[in-house]
Amino acid sequence: MPATTTSFDTNERTAWTGRAAAYAATFGRLCAHTAPELLDAAEVFAGTRLLDVGTGPGTVAAAACARGAEVTAVDAEPSMVELARRAAPAARVELGTLPELPYRDGEFDAVAANFVLNHVGRPLLALAELRRVLRPGGRLALTIWSGTPAPGQALIPLAMQAAGAVRPPHLAPLDPADDFPRTPDGLAALLTDAGLRQAGCRTVDWDHRTAADDWWAGPASGVATIGQVLLAQSPETQSEARRQYDRLAAPFRTPDGTLALPHTALLATGTR
Repeated sequence: MPATTTSFDTNERTAWTGRAAAYAATFGRLCAHTAPELLDAAEVFAGTRLLDVGTGPGTVAAAACARGAEVTAVDAEPSMVELARRAAPAARVELGTLPELPYRDGEFDAVAANFVLNHVGRPLLALAELRRVLRPGGRLALTIWSGTPAPGQALIPLAMQAAGAVRPPHLAPLDPADDFPRTPDGLAALLTDAGLRQAGCRTVDWDHRTAADDWWAGPASGVATIGQVLLAQSPETQSEARRQYDRLAAPFRTPDGTLALPHTALLATGTR
């Protein structure tokens, strides 16, 4: 049997260690946008037993609690768990890591995973685990980033490329054998392969509004893979990346001086 985790998972755990506050203040605000649609897609209402996987700072968990759901939230990073407990005091928030969750078969009516599948080394195994903890007829809803980045998503990577930044070898991408097409059809097919029924997927498009300095603060704090790549560069390359970022951000500036950054996500659903 293949290992349930990979070096990709190990790098993810290292990359996120202690970075909950930095994430919540930067990229977390972006990812919060999809929370209402995610909960609608998971059919979360009053009394729904929901598992929020990869809760991060607890945005989805808090929104589900506000709907009257019975929420359990889990994250692999202790600093995220601490933030989520403050954001969603009515939820049960615990440490846990895909693809092996500490819950019974069929324990939940619904599972939500907001931008979580991007961060696991074996996506198919992770989905099979999410299916396992759903009751028969229960509903899964998840989001990931589209494989065709919208212009706002591409801003920081393009600045890094223009500065000559090189991805260090230890931050290898997902093994091609475990990867899948980051398209609506590709993600829906992965859900089907994991045993979920009535799998479907659609795109979600929006403009994320943020201050230029706030948006740069995410990678500058080492948040996510892009932040780890930035911190691995020389001080000169980091400074050049910021210069290129300021140059490339100009078309996204609004009259009030903030940035309006187009983003595209995929929102998929399936039932057990």
